[in-house]
Amino acid sequence: MKYLCLVYSEEKKLDAMSESESGAFIDESLAYDEALRKSGYFLVAEALQPVQAATTVRVRNRRVSITDGPLAETKEHLAGFILVNARDLNDAIQVASKIPLARLGSVEVRPIRELVQQ
Repeated sequence: MKYLCLVYSEEKKLDAMSESESGAFIDESLAYDEALRKSGYFLVAEALQPVQAATTVRVRNRRVSITDGPLAETKEHLAGFILVNARDLNDAIQVASKIPLARLGSVEVRPIRELVQQ
């Protein structure tokens, strides 16, 4: 079954890292992606640009509204995602618990809903 691991972090914590700490953290994250590839869990992963680059789009009464920034004001923001193929939720949680950014933020694990056209 497919699970989406939504990775949240506090950008202030990432920004406070030295260049060498940041580089080591990126290397660790890429190494974990590679370990997931080799183990067969990995489907796709991407990191996101900082929250300042976000744009939120809403449509109400057929009118489009666009605002700069994220959907909500929070300390933790969506930083990226990893889509995995896991046996079950417990298996997906084990995968998510080893994502390096989980130490600085959180990882939401959510099963993928397969939509079928009727």
